[in-house]
Amino acid sequence: MQNKPPLAAAPPHAISTDDTPLAPHEWGLSRIVADLRQSREELHRTRHPLGIRELPSREAIQKIVNGLRAALFPTHYGAPDLTDESVDYYVGQTLESTLRLLHEQIRRALRFLPEHRDTGDAVLSEQAFAIAREFGTQLPQIRALLVSDIQAAFTGDPAAQHITEILLCYPGVWAMTHHRLAHALHELGVPLLARFINEIAHSLTGIDIHPGATIGPSFFIDHGTGVVIGETAIIGQHVRVYQAVTLGAKSFPASNDGSLVKGNARHPIVEDDVVIYAGATILGRVTIGKGSVIGGNVWLTHSVPPGSNVSQGKVREGGGDAPGGGFGA
Repeated sequence: MQNKPPLAAAPPHAISTDDTPLAPHEWGLSRIVADLRQSREELHRTRHPLGIRELPSREAIQKIVNGLRAALFPTHYGAPDLTDESVDYYVGQTLESTLRLLHEQIRRALRFLPEHRDTGDAVLSEQAFAIAREFGTQLPQIRALLVSDIQAAFTGDPAAQHITEILLCYPGVWAMTHHRLAHALHELGVPLLARFINEIAHSLTGIDIHPGATIGPSFFIDHGTGVVIGETAIIGQHVRVYQAVTLGAKSFPASNDGSLVKGNARHPIVEDDVVIYAGATILGRVTIGKGSVIGGNVWLTHSVPPGSNVSQGKVREGGGDAPGGGFGA
């Protein structure tokens, strides 16, 4: 098939280079291109101050997540014809190609950190390789956390028929798979790549978990749509939340120039064995004590002691299910 000529080779009558009227069916591309260049370079700059053009690739990151998921759970997400004899070979081959791809994306993401502004390419590549290798060593622990999340889903949802259904169909487990991987990269000093991974899950599930959030084992998000968990949230073990729960910030301190202060602890601490029902909103650096139950649609901006039962307009110390319980079980 004959290649189309480049834009620069288009015939003069196809574009307009001044303010003369355009003939019918002409786009006036030269004026549009010139105005876009002026917007980029003079009027509305959006590029990184260093002028970085080599960006992380969303497509590559999606391939990385798919490869890691297949390596972690090869029976469910790997090749369909795996046997006991071939599974280890498959996992090894998948990790080799996936970690190589991850190395390159880490290298690109590191360039956006201020401390790497003047780092040479060779040194940056070595640092990226070291991070990717360390991340690889953490995969067994990440898998163990995900298994605890899957078991929590099976235990906590009476509608769950078997583990395979949970692995393949539950959006909460899908979101937590992304989060466990992203949080590890966040802790290893690659926040941009971590944010990419969580935003992919956000777009697929409607569950928005910042990669900086610390979440203990056996965490179950039931249904999941609309769940928001902020950057500095800390969640203990055996916690269950339902759809539309928000663990957010109450206020945003600003510096003298009006810009928001970043990184301060501003999201809730949720202790072990807490249940938070649908639509509840918990804001600020408050603590939800161990074993508490937060009822549906509660708006909470203060701490509650262990064993509390909070419903709309009421805070009662002691255990028990909140009125309005679960939905869709």
